[in-house]
Amino acid sequence: MPRPSIGVLILLAILLLALTPIAVTSTTYIIERIKGHSQTVEPVKELLPLPPHAPPGGWPHKGFTGTYDRAALQRGFQVYKQVCSVCHSLKLLSYRNLADLGFSEAEVKAIAAEATVHDGPNDNGDMFDRPGRPSDFFVSPFPNDQAARAANRGALPPDLSLIVKAREGNENYLYSLLTGFGQTPPPTEVIMPGMNYNPYFAGHQIAMPPPLRDDAVTYADGTQATTAQEAKDVVQFLAWAAEPKMEARKQTGLKVLIFLAVFAAVMYGVKKRVWSKLR
Repeated sequence: MPRPSIGVLILLAILLLALTPIAVTSTTYIIERIKGHSQTVEPVKELLPLPPHAPPGGWPHKGFTGTYDRAALQRGFQVYKQVCSVCHSLKLLSYRNLADLGFSEAEVKAIAAEATVHDGPNDNGDMFDRPGRPSDFFVSPFPNDQAARAANRGALPPDLSLIVKAREGNENYLYSLLTGFGQTPPPTEVIMPGMNYNPYFAGHQIAMPPPLRDDAVTYADGTQATTAQEAKDVVQFLAWAAEPKMEARKQTGLKVLIFLAVFAAVMYGVKKRVWSKLR
C-alpha cells in the first residue's frame, strides 16, 4: 500500500487545525445548553406517606406479656367476613383455626359450611361444589389473579394472611390506612381517575375505595361499630392471622428465661463451691 505524500499530510494537518476551534465551540455550546435545561427543570417531589399511628389505647397483644383480646378478634373476623372477604383472601388460614378465637366446634363447622368449596374429581372424574369443612382453607373470593384484576379495574387485592408482617409499620400502618380515607387532598395533588386519596399510602393515591364506614357491621356483643372501632378490630384479627401462635411463643420464651436464670444461679453456686477448695 503506497504511503501518502508529504503534501497530503500537510493538507490534512491544516484541515485539522482549522476544524478544531469549531469542534470545541460546538461542544461548549451543547454543554451549556444541557446545563441551562437542567437548571430550569424542577425535580419531581416524591409524595411520602404520613407516619402511621396506633389507635387510642394501643394494641393489647404488644409487649413481652401482651395477649390477644378474644372479643376483639371475633369482632375483627366479623368485619373481615362481611367486608374484606369480598375482595381479599386469607389463603394461609383454615376454618378450624377459628377455634383459637373462642368459637366452639359447632360454630366453626357452621362458619365453614357457609363457604362453597370447588372440589374433586369424584369417582366419575368430575369436579363438584360442596359446603366447606373446618379442615378447608379460607375460600378465596376469586378463582385466580386474572379474575381478581378484571373485577377490580386491573388492581390485584393482596392476600391478607401475612399483610401485618409484610408492611412497614405493621398494625399501625393498616389502622392508619383504613382510617385515612375521606380527607380532602391539597390543591397541589391531582388525584387520577378511579383512585382514592389516602395520605398514609405511598403516593397518596390508592385504587381501593374506603372499605369501612360507621355501622358497616352490627356487632353481636353490642359494641358501637364506628370506623375506628372496625379498623382496630380487623387489624387485631389480621395480626392474629399473621402470627396465631404468638401467645405460645411468648409463654415459651418466658419459661426459657426463667430456666436460664435458675440455671445460671445454680452454676454460680457450683462454681463458688468448686473454687472455694482451691483457696
